[in-house]
Formats: sequence, C-alpha cells, structure tokens
Amino acid sequence: MATETPEFFNLRPEVEKQYGYTHAVKIGNDIKISGAVSMDDEGNPTAIGDLAQQMKNAYDDLDKVLKHYGCTFDDVVVENIFNDRYARVFETVWLSQRDLQKTIPNRLMARRKRVGIARIYDRDRTRSS
Repeated sequence: MATETPEFFNLRPEVEKQYGYTHAVKIGNDIKISGAVSMDDEGNPTAIGDLAQQMKNAYDDLDKVLKHYGCTFDDVVVENIFNDRYARVFETVWLSQRDLQKTIPNRLMARRKRVGIARIYDRDRTRSS
C-alpha cells in the first residue's frame, strides 16, 4: 500500500514556525486546516472587542487556505468551532448572519459543529521568550 505524501501550507510562516504548527496539510484528497483566529501577519490579535469582524477575518484566512489548494467553501465537509464565549458567538452569528453570509456560505452554516470550552489561547502564556 502506497503512502501519500503530505502537502503542508503555511499561511503565516514565521508565526506558525514560532508556535510549531502548520496552518493546513493535504494528504490525498483530504485537507485538514488548523484553527483560525483574527490576527495580522505578525501574529497580533486584530479586531479586539468586535467578534463579528474577528469571525470575518478568520473566514478570510480560511478562504486563502482553501484557494491555495484550489478549493472553495463548497468543498468543506465539516467545520468545528471551539469558543470560550459560546453564547456570544451564537448571538453574533445569528444577529450578523446577513453580513457573515458574504463570507460564510449557507451550505457551510449547515455543516457547523459548535463546541464551548473553558480556554482557547493565551498569547502571553504561549509565546516563547
């Protein structure tokens, strides 16, 4: 049985190298994309306090990754959302749905899993000195 070679993609190579991950990997016809957050090319958070804009920024990044592999959101099979402010995300998504639909197709909205968690990311605790 032949093993397929992974094709890695770094959206922000310097930031990803610093944290020890790659944004996406394609093996055969499957693409796995890591978590997307609202950040600039240096890894600094953007749109602080504006959850709808943060989500738009994250989906813009996901779109770039998909395009790199010649795909669109129509090709996405499932999306998992992990958030530590689940009620706020739910409210933002549904209250801002018309604006977000410009970025998130309806087909993807139906394949979304939402998971509330205690903590996601603490930049000051994860950045190496």
